[in-house]
Amino acid sequence: MGRVAERLARSSSRRGFLARLGQGMMLAAGAGVVAKAIRPGEADAYHFCGHTFTTGSCVHPLGLPRIDAHGYPIRPSDARPIDNIGRLVNGRGEPVDDNGHPLKDPDGNPLPPAPRTKVCDQTGKIYGFEAHLQGSWYRCCGGEVRKLWDCCAHNGTRINGDAALHGYCYGSRNVFCVTYYQTHVPC
Repeated sequence: MGRVAERLARSSSRRGFLARLGQGMMLAAGAGVVAKAIRPGEADAYHFCGHTFTTGSCVHPLGLPRIDAHGYPIRPSDARPIDNIGRLVNGRGEPVDDNGHPLKDPDGNPLPPAPRTKVCDQTGKIYGFEAHLQGSWYRCCGGEVRKLWDCCAHNGTRINGDAALHGYCYGSRNVFCVTYYQTHVPC
């Protein structure tokens, strides 16, 4: 690298040398950024695997909009069912800890259940319109097929505030936000 810089310095003025050296440094830095941008497995950090954040996630108690096959919220890390406030629930909808034991108040009484609403429906309620879980598309994420599912409505904007797109919605509905369902089918 030193010999290249010396040769370049001898063949041009000081200003030309610095300009070329600067361009070379920019190219080298840019190559690292490009290599990092396309490194496999890093797409998850951009929004969630399979989606590139053109439309924001639907409202989910724990952030990432992971749902079960029926549209209800599940914990993104392990697909266990949760209620509208993010607590694990058992088959009766009662809040439980990680081991399945009922959550209790300071007096030892079981905590009351909270509602468990489909993520798309809950998002529609929060934003004041009727929403429908409709069109979908599929991506390979973590070695399994992931179903990305549009939450659609008769609305001119998306959850992130910009103009709504038709996407995979039916009829005259537009995409408001997105959810995903991990199918467990290998890809």
